[in-house]
Amino acid sequence: MTSSIDRQHTGPRMSKIVRHAGLVYLCGQTSSDSEVTDIAGQTAEVISRIDALLAEAGTDKSRLLSVLIHLKSINDFAAMNAVWEGWVAKGTAPARTTVEARLASPALLVEMTVVAAAG
Repeated sequence: MTSSIDRQHTGPRMSKIVRHAGLVYLCGQTSSDSEVTDIAGQTAEVISRIDALLAEAGTDKSRLLSVLIHLKSINDFAAMNAVWEGWVAKGTAPARTTVEARLASPALLVEMTVVAAAG
């Protein structure tokens, strides 16, 4: 027996949400506000977008399993973590990797890709 795959907000290139076998996968989330030019602001916007997509998928941040974080500059690691640590509920931190990477736009400072347990 195969379990179904549910895709939401699907375009020609990707789906924003994919649910399969009790897991929720989110595509990489970035800031969409070109006015937000600092890492703290972009991180806050990204985690807000993650919260909204997780809620739409029927789960929440307490069920995060892993997060891959791409930073334009690893020098932003501490400032990004300050926002991150205020968001992640105590005792629910996911497995996480943070790397420095060239992102799709020069204005982007952070991108996060999430896997969570379904609600």
